[in-house]
Amino acid sequence: MRILICAMLLSSLVSTAAAQTREEIVRGDRERVEAAGFWIYNNLPKAFAEAKRTGKPIVVVLRCLPCHECVKLDDELVDTHPEIRPLLEQFVCARQVSTNGLDLSLFQYDTDQSFAVFFLNADKTIYGRFGTRSHRTEWLGDVSLEGLSKALRKTLDLHRDYDAVKGSLTGKRGGPMEVASPELYPSLKGKFTDKLNYEGDVVKSCIHCHQIGDAQREFYWRAQKPIPDKVLWPYPHPKSIGLILDPDELATVKEVRRGTPAAAAGLTRGDVIRSFDGQPMLSIADVQWVLHNVDPAGGRVRMSVERNGRRRDLTLALADGWRREGDLSWRVTSWGLRRIAAGGMLLEPLSDDGRRELSLSPDAMALGVRHLGTGGPHGAAHRAGVRKGDVLIAFGGRKDLKKEQDVHAYVLASTKPGDSLPITVLRERRTLTFELPIQE
Repeated sequence: MRILICAMLLSSLVSTAAAQTREEIVRGDRERVEAAGFWIYNNLPKAFAEAKRTGKPIVVVLRCLPCHECVKLDDELVDTHPEIRPLLEQFVCARQVSTNGLDLSLFQYDTDQSFAVFFLNADKTIYGRFGTRSHRTEWLGDVSLEGLSKALRKTLDLHRDYDAVKGSLTGKRGGPMEVASPELYPSLKGKFTDKLNYEGDVVKSCIHCHQIGDAQREFYWRAQKPIPDKVLWPYPHPKSIGLILDPDELATVKEVRRGTPAAAAGLTRGDVIRSFDGQPMLSIADVQWVLHNVDPAGGRVRMSVERNGRRRDLTLALADGWRREGDLSWRVTSWGLRRIAAGGMLLEPLSDDGRRELSLSPDAMALGVRHLGTGGPHGAAHRAGVRKGDVLIAFGGRKDLKKEQDVHAYVLASTKPGDSLPITVLRERRTLTFELPIQE
């Protein structure tokens, strides 16, 4: 089913992209959705008012437009799905295509996605989240229409039992962010307003999801404050703790990797995670939300699972620095980190064959320069003398940085804009040293 959906989307979106500009796609989307009348379009106050009037729960879909990747659950397919459409009719359905003016005290999610779903009560209590991503263009292991259908059903169950479950839902809403809404971040202020500009260039007036993550990190970096691990490694994917969940089910264990925190907690294949940190679970995204709020220094989190029809209470223990097991390389916002920390270098660990060819030991630092910017701040490494194909073997005196994100974390924790660091590369078996400026 997921492969078929992907193929249909790709064919549809490629043909659409060829025929329309980005501006036409965005304007056409609004015209089409408003004409159909099923989704409330870019008007969250109206959605909450309608939920109060009808007593229905709300489903809010945050979706970046235009997105030409086969990586999301497209609303046209969702609207016509024989199981999902009748479920959606029991909700107030809101479609949000920009984050301008978005209430960040309520809508907190992984902003490196282009598709995220919230299920809410009219009083702004969050029932749950849906939409997960662990790869730049591949979502098949993280979301599915089957999983969305089950999350919708579970939300309706919670809504019917609202008075009884309300207390368990308090943890699903986060604390205040650095600013109230995206356009108030210093790096976005003055460039955007709290609304899309349909009277002018609507595409350029839109704050994309990933720009929130960029702006949040720059909020700390420009103030010369350490970027918190929670901001640098947001929304840890369950697989970073060894937990593989089934995208077709409510938070259900598909696999547990040996020697990981998930294995140490006693989780096993087939377990259904009913509650995590006291919160009911609707999806992989709900598990991510709990992980996102665990202290980077570690901690113990309660978990209740259903196994063979019986409840079992488990505890997940996470050690100091556990977040850094996650992978930042797929994230759109990693591009900004490459500018700041690596002068525009995209780095990847050298293969075993590559190490042998250069007579490098298995534990030596060896990061190949896979791509290199050539202009502006992203061209800093190029201007310093680095070339595509070089192998980075030392960075700022460190020889133990094994992954690209290790380089980023080191720079962000120990330098400030305007500093420079010596870097050493291998090029055709020659050792070369350059001075790399750290960017704003």
